[in-house]
Amino acid sequence: MEAYCEMLIKYEQELTKPFKEAMLFLSRIESQLKAVAVSTDFGQSEFAASQNEIDVHENNLDTTQGEDQELKVQLLRKYSGYLGSLKKEFLKKKKNGKLPKEARQQLLDWWSRHYKWPYPSESQKQALAESTGLDLKQINNWFINQRKRHWKPSEDMQFAVMDATNYYMENVMCKPFPMDAMPMLL
Repeated sequence: MEAYCEMLIKYEQELTKPFKEAMLFLSRIESQLKAVAVSTDFGQSEFAASQNEIDVHENNLDTTQGEDQELKVQLLRKYSGYLGSLKKEFLKKKKNGKLPKEARQQLLDWWSRHYKWPYPSESQKQALAESTGLDLKQINNWFINQRKRHWKPSEDMQFAVMDATNYYMENVMCKPFPMDAMPMLL
């Protein structure tokens, strides 16, 4: 229980110190704003008095800056891992959104030529990636999204897909899928 109380006292001290410094800073700013608001024409004595206030506050700042630096170092040590992960997260590359127009047009051209069976082979995907400048993952994702959003296979094609395993097993030696014999990309 004592350890818990000591820990709470330590946390209180750790948190009240910056709070007190912030309050001091705000009171200084408030007094300066009041001085500006009350009179826009400073007399010589008022100017000297406000200058003395600023000097006193600057002296307080010098002593608090050392303490601030010490506090900053302590907090950096304590939270450096968390700050590092936040920094990595902020530095991550943001999503660009849409693919380049030319690349999208090439993919759409391929799509329209192969609408009945829009499943490119790996070699076709590779050729598309080289011609569009996209990577293989982008090509795969584009085709997945395109099929989900825009492709409705005909009823005949649905049955062909269901029977494809039988067809393939019966014709392994003679003729594999007719789609494998399709010409390459362009």
